[in-house]
Amino acid sequence: MEQRRLGRTGHHSSVAVLGGAACWAATVEEAGTWLQLALDRGVNHLDIAPQYGAAESVVGPHLAAHRDELFIAGKTLRANPDGVTDQFDTTRRLLNAEVLDLYQAHAVTSLEELDRRSAALERIVQLREAGHTRFAGITGHDIEVPRAHLEALRRFDLDTVMFPVYPALWARPEYREPAEELLALCVERDLGVMAIKAVARRPWADGRPLADAVAGSPATADRWADSWYEPAASDEEMDQGIHFALSTPGVHAFCTPGDIALLPRVLASAERYRPMADDERRAAVEAMAAEELIFPMPR
Repeated sequence: MEQRRLGRTGHHSSVAVLGGAACWAATVEEAGTWLQLALDRGVNHLDIAPQYGAAESVVGPHLAAHRDELFIAGKTLRANPDGVTDQFDTTRRLLNAEVLDLYQAHAVTSLEELDRRSAALERIVQLREAGHTRFAGITGHDIEVPRAHLEALRRFDLDTVMFPVYPALWARPEYREPAEELLALCVERDLGVMAIKAVARRPWADGRPLADAVAGSPATADRWADSWYEPAASDEEMDQGIHFALSTPGVHAFCTPGDIALLPRVLASAERYRPMADDERRAAVEAMAAEELIFPMPR
């Protein structure tokens, strides 16, 4: 699998970042099999969060044996600085990692949320300065995220950003334009950029709440995957989304979706990656322009 330098972190990341949300309801054994598959296919970067159900608890027992093989990125949703530190300490204990490679303010989706979480971001930067995490970052998944992250980078010295990149979003100028501005700023500052939702297609038609979607509720004919959005169904559609994200200037990697069963197909698509020409990117955007966006997340 191709590796790319993740900006000034200097980490040569596999273009596929292992998304811990897939282990929301997994057992320790299932998480071990999932992790080993990724390692065997060349993945060297794990992204995980306390909000991903059982993920930290079931993935963590496997990490001590692979600490030198993985760039481990954690996250927090907390706003209170002391709460951030407490959660950070719990995460590194569960993940068997005294020092995290990256700690991120999770789901900063708007300017209002950025204001609410500013003290938390300051604490994350302090954790980096104290050597408890090597790098500091921000993530978010909603239509206002590029603007919020642009402002975050004006306020804070961060090392990475993570935000949605998939063709349907690029059909909306109100998203694409600030996203391209954000990407250009990241290139200028040599920041690492990770795309999320690369394989997204549309919201689930049944409209079930997010809690049902991620808690392992029974599949239906209309809901054939565990991710909270409907992912690309065919290998061709999956290639379109993943290859589009990886061909977007400034993007270094994409996160695998929240479904254990999809991982082999997603990694195979990453291994097939070849850069999209401009006309292919335009065709991908046109093909998904009429799709309903997956945001806002169902509640």
